[in-house]
Amino acid sequence: MSVAANGAADPIKQLRREMGFWDVLLFNIATVLGPRWIAAAAHNGTSSISLWILIAVFFFVPSALVINELSSRFPEEGGLYVWSKEAFGDFHGFVAGWTYWIYTVFYFPGLLLASAAMSGYVVGSRGVVLAQDRTFLVAGSLVLLLVAVVLNIIGLNVGKWLQNAGGVSTYLPLLMLSAVAGLVWLRHDSVTNFTWANMMPHWSMDTINFWSQMVFAFTGLELVSAMSQEIRDPQRTLPRAVLSAGALIAVIYIVGTIAVLSLMPGEQVDPKSGVFQALTAGSMALRVGFVGVVAALLVSVGNAGGVGSTVAGIARVPFVVGIHRYLPAAFGKIHPRWKTPYVSIIVQATVSGIVLLLSQINETTRGAYQGLVDVAIILYFIPFLYMYAAAIKLAGRADRGENRQAVLIPGGKLGVWLTCGIAFAVTFACIFFSLIPPGDVTNKVFFEVKVAGASIAAIALGLGLYFRGARAKARESIS
Repeated sequence: MSVAANGAADPIKQLRREMGFWDVLLFNIATVLGPRWIAAAAHNGTSSISLWILIAVFFFVPSALVINELSSRFPEEGGLYVWSKEAFGDFHGFVAGWTYWIYTVFYFPGLLLASAAMSGYVVGSRGVVLAQDRTFLVAGSLVLLLVAVVLNIIGLNVGKWLQNAGGVSTYLPLLMLSAVAGLVWLRHDSVTNFTWANMMPHWSMDTINFWSQMVFAFTGLELVSAMSQEIRDPQRTLPRAVLSAGALIAVIYIVGTIAVLSLMPGEQVDPKSGVFQALTAGSMALRVGFVGVVAALLVSVGNAGGVGSTVAGIARVPFVVGIHRYLPAAFGKIHPRWKTPYVSIIVQATVSGIVLLLSQINETTRGAYQGLVDVAIILYFIPFLYMYAAAIKLAGRADRGENRQAVLIPGGKLGVWLTCGIAFAVTFACIFFSLIPPGDVTNKVFFEVKVAGASIAAIALGLGLYFRGARAKARESIS
């Protein structure tokens, strides 16, 4: 039996391999696919259709290739943190792991607010009012967070069913939206006029911030790699599930955006819950109002699954860092009964809940949501830069060609450089774009200070914890 850094039995070896191919496929869909991104794309207008295609080609596909290579070469618990540590050492591995984890305390509130807004449509057309009601949004967000935390502490043998249901319940309402939109289009024509000219990207400083959100909508395929020790045959299962989920997600983002715009003008679409605005309008036009209610019920489960899958995957990063003693050792604890990293999960959820409440101070619900999304994007994309750089550096190791189970980026080292270089450039641009306020923000200077300040503070906190842990490890080695 292997031994952990603190001399006890290695907690990683106590994890159970609960996930097969379909579990991983649905986990990826629950994690990546978000109806709110379709709503945001539709709000941006018809030019989003070409943006989806460009981002799929220049970011989504390259990222999937990189994730497949690294996860099949290094199928270890911790995923992106382990890859960065393997390539650049403990410090850079920690920075990648920390920013990958801390982004969730800003991401979860935004995800939860959007999820609660969409769930409001369970009551039908009155959901339009609930989607803007602060009390309903905050209360619903906290309930969703609590459900995801409890099920993931109990364990993946239970929690994975939330993620599986989440994957199905996220995809199915979007198929329903597409079918309703198609029928309405045939009977009444499209509300929006689609032309080649208006579907092309339009450069504007007022909308450039949104481009980062569209790229962000395609992220999350790497998350399940952080749970490699809990996946059956990860070197075979992960690449197949990543490619399958990626194709399904890319298609529904494009089709879903067209469907929403065929039912509603872009400027009237709510960036959080616009999918259900459109579905409610379409189902009422067809006199099948119950369809919108059923879809809202399904997506409520889907959103809970999305929160649950993110809680499950991200919590494994501080868990492994805690084992390596760069975070307090409590992060590396396993629940004695359920064999899950419960301390990491509880800390993550608690901090996210606090940020959710703080984000509501002196802010509209839309302004609070936008600020949370931008900070999350900046922090989240820092470890992606590490991931692409790690793939380039690790491509030079001799074991790359010797590992017959590895799913390698095609084209040899040149292919690795091109693939990672393109994705790196897109990611770096997204970090910069996230600092540019959207056109509808009234106080642009305050927005920039808030987003940049929160990002810097989050990184500084992590560096303080790292150096604390490094000093403690140095003292232990001397004694």
